[in-house]
Amino acid sequence: MKFSPEEIYETVGMIAYEKLDIRTVTLGLSLWDCSDPDIKACGRKIGEKMRRKAEKLRSTALDIEAQYGLPIVNTRISLTPLAMVVPTREPEAFLDIAVAIDEAARDVGVNFVGGFSALVHKGETDVDKALIASLPKVLSTTERLCSSVSVASLRTGINIDACHMMGRILKE
Repeated sequence: MKFSPEEIYETVGMIAYEKLDIRTVTLGLSLWDCSDPDIKACGRKIGEKMRRKAEKLRSTALDIEAQYGLPIVNTRISLTPLAMVVPTREPEAFLDIAVAIDEAARDVGVNFVGGFSALVHKGETDVDKALIASLPKVLSTTERLCSSVSVASLRTGINIDACHMMGRILKE
């Protein structure tokens, strides 16, 4: 594929003057193999997997940035929703998991980790409730962890109970 001089000039202009960049490079990790009834072991497995799989994420992003001259603003890891992986009904246990994830993220140099999440649009389990209850402490304690709670979908509609629960949590 050949590029015309005008296309090359336009691209250079977008990078130099219009601040064209790559917003985020994301590595998705499945945590199904990290589930463990021992919460400390579960946190350790998650941290080890993140360190092992993402150890070159930041350096690879920097290499690509240097090779193509296109700034990469953030590197991120996306995890399996933790309420599906961490078998606990204790909100405090989710803080231990969150700290392990945050430390691993710092060690590999990523900006954000997504996946501290619960999917409650069809109803919430005790594990979902524990994760949601842990959110104020988790988000105020960690630096890189991002959270989401799915309270609605087109197919199932809006889970009003989950909306009410999230409203209380957000006020905290």
